[in-house]
Amino acid sequence: MPPAHRLIICTDAKNEADDQFAIVHALLTSTLDVRGIVPSHFGRPGSMVASREEVHLLLELLGTAVVVADGSPHALPAAETPVPSAGARLIVAQARAESSRLYVAVLGPLTDVASAILAEPSLRERDVVVVWVGGPPYEGVPAYAPEFNLINDVAAANVVLQSGLEVWQIPMPVYTMVGVGHAELEERLRGTGPVGDYLVDQLVAFNATVDYGPMDFRSLGDSPAIGAVMNPAAGRWSIRAAPRFTATGELAAGDPGRTVRVCESFDTRWLLEDMFAKLRSAEPRS
Repeated sequence: MPPAHRLIICTDAKNEADDQFAIVHALLTSTLDVRGIVPSHFGRPGSMVASREEVHLLLELLGTAVVVADGSPHALPAAETPVPSAGARLIVAQARAESSRLYVAVLGPLTDVASAILAEPSLRERDVVVVWVGGPPYEGVPAYAPEFNLINDVAAANVVLQSGLEVWQIPMPVYTMVGVGHAELEERLRGTGPVGDYLVDQLVAFNATVDYGPMDFRSLGDSPAIGAVMNPAAGRWSIRAAPRFTATGELAAGDPGRTVRVCESFDTRWLLEDMFAKLRSAEPRS
């Protein structure tokens, strides 16, 4: 049997309510070897610490031990300036540790991957794939602007997309389509155990805080990053010229010859059903 995919997850876990589903899905998947979780900032003071606390809560609920390495507390100060962090060092160490491919699923800003590249340029020569949920649509009108994961560190996005490292991008038109409703979550996950109940409760509670009207649904937009590592064929991909981004988060021309693998659509039926099934069959804790 082939070895599990080595994976590091970078996550702004306390930003909204979808990172939690992606993290749990990864940890319940036997074909993924999660080598560490890097809590990320999300543009506000103290946000990395909040993400770290949320990661530890999820691990406690799962009864699972995984390396947690703090990411940067803030964005890059400039495109040439890394922000040293335990998370960036973990990425470099895991890239060097083995010759097998290392996936880095980034569910927030690209700060820690960019810092790893700037601190250790030889990372470009390793078999590393960055799977990033972020960026505006390449065509059409965005659902909102600026795109959140991008605008929290535009400099880092430019460093990573122009680095020559292999990048799989899951932009706004794809990640916004992974929708679930409160009723579905109650039906599928309520009563499955502490993890399932927490995932439902925290999503419903978060939705009650949003200021753009009542809602009983949410996009689990970070989950395709985990699904893409599990099953790349679940996505429809295109190769595009890797863009740069303006300070306001708009697309601009990048360096000639740089490319990015862009997800155009994803099999959300398989993705959500696989997550529901693993949560329902996981051993509940008393």
